[in-house]
Parts: sequence; C-alpha cells; structure tokens
Amino acid sequence: MTDSYLRSLGFAAVSTTRGANQPTFRQAWRYQHEVATQDGTRLFIEHPLGIEGCRLSSLAAPLARQDVFATVALHDEPGLEAAIENFYAAHGGRGAVAAPVATSAYLPYRRQQ
Repeated sequence: MTDSYLRSLGFAAVSTTRGANQPTFRQAWRYQHEVATQDGTRLFIEHPLGIEGCRLSSLAAPLARQDVFATVALHDEPGLEAAIENFYAAHGGRGAVAAPVATSAYLPYRRQQ
C-alpha cells in the first residue's frame, strides 16, 4: 500500500509531521477515513511498527485485540476494500464528510537575528 493508494480510498494521514524519531512510511503509518459512518464512527487504518499487516479500527491507536475491526495483509488491496465496505455496512453506511484530522503543527520558536 502506498500513500497515494490510501488517499484514493478516502484516507488522510493522521500526522503529517515527520520528526527525527518517527519511523518512515515503510515501517509505520496511521490514516483516518474522511467519511464518518451514519452513526458517527470514524475509521482508522494503521500499519504499526514491526507488524506485517494493517489494522482497521474505530480507534486511532487500538491497544486491545477486540478494538481491531479487521487485519489485512499489506499488499491485499481487494481485502482492504472489502474490509472498509464491511465496516461501513456494520455501522449503517456512509455518513457525511467529517472534519479534517487535527494534526500537531508545533514548530519551535526561532529568534530572528
């Protein structure tokens, strides 16, 4: 999966800032779908560091197994698309486009000299 593929499905990156201590896209990433469900639930997809698959959840960072809706292999695009449709079907269908993801725009103050 690539960034452009995930964006074509309606996902947006949760964090757009890259720090020195953050892993690269190949190692880990997290996205949120731009469309909420009819009941207001949001869909997140993440590829955690060291896991050979991506997880779909209604939580940004699920820690418990029961919080993960589906786990899909990284290169299984038809499986991912089916899991997304199953998620929306389980929550009453697609709703309105939700507000953009809030990202941290913290930049250290630099003194002008």
